[in-house]
Amino acid sequence: MPDTLQGKVAIVTGSGRGIGRGVAKMMAEEGAKVVVVDPGVNVDGTGADQSIADQVVAEITGAGGTAVACRESVTSMVGGEKIVQTAIDNYGRLDIVVTCAGILRDRMVFNMTEEEWDDVIAVHLKGTFTVVKHACILFRQQRSGRIITFSSQSGLVGNSGQANYGAAKSGIAGFTKVVARDMGRYGVTCNSVAPRAQTRMIGAIPDSAAEIRARSGVASLSEGNEMEQLDPDHIAPFVCYLASDYTDTVNGQTFLVYGDTVSLMSQPRPQQTIYEPSGHWDLANLSPLAINVLTKGITNPAPPAQQ
Repeated sequence: MPDTLQGKVAIVTGSGRGIGRGVAKMMAEEGAKVVVVDPGVNVDGTGADQSIADQVVAEITGAGGTAVACRESVTSMVGGEKIVQTAIDNYGRLDIVVTCAGILRDRMVFNMTEEEWDDVIAVHLKGTFTVVKHACILFRQQRSGRIITFSSQSGLVGNSGQANYGAAKSGIAGFTKVVARDMGRYGVTCNSVAPRAQTRMIGAIPDSAAEIRARSGVASLSEGNEMEQLDPDHIAPFVCYLASDYTDTVNGQTFLVYGDTVSLMSQPRPQQTIYEPSGHWDLANLSPLAINVLTKGITNPAPPAQQ
């Protein structure tokens, strides 16, 4: 299926490096005109290198594709609007939004600062909203569009030392489900990808965080050397598939994507249920049912250390 995205216009945030870069380049290869959004910040959100987005644009155009750089930050509503306007100003339309932009500020929750919390939430969660909100204004009018957000296993199942990141990524998963319902009636789909790949964000996780996890007996999501073997470019094909016209009925879903594997993640559903015929619980009748039915077999993901 060559040129799957021929004639489409795509915005890819955080596309100066890592997974976003691979997505932008493959979308251009598939025929899309791409807005490469990246202010060139470091993995912790500091600094700025305006050449980062330009380098990706040069790679795309050098290969015969079409792209333009945008260095706006996703952390403000004005920035989100300007990112969408860049697509309109340069290509006259918008069809696809992919929100890869992210930073990392890992720290155990008891040491995390307000700034570390706010900065990660601002880039990931608010940064998804600022672009998607303005894109949805257009998508509603044209009654078409594809939105692909980026969640994470950390947000879906939890990872020690990532309270800020996990909260943001869990929020994005919930946001995706709501946008799917808000926009589905207008012919728009919104799905999320939870990627696993070796990126500079993974490399930036402090050794101290890994040591604390190890001392506490808490397993990391990237135990061993498996992550080192996962190419970030392997995420792009499935993102391009979600952006295509083949996915009209795929909406509100989250997919785990890594290496040669793509998994549809289950939606939260009741797993075990207990009932009280009288309509009112007290501890005397609640506790036995909770112990023997509701929470039976549940294990603690971070059991107390042995004394």
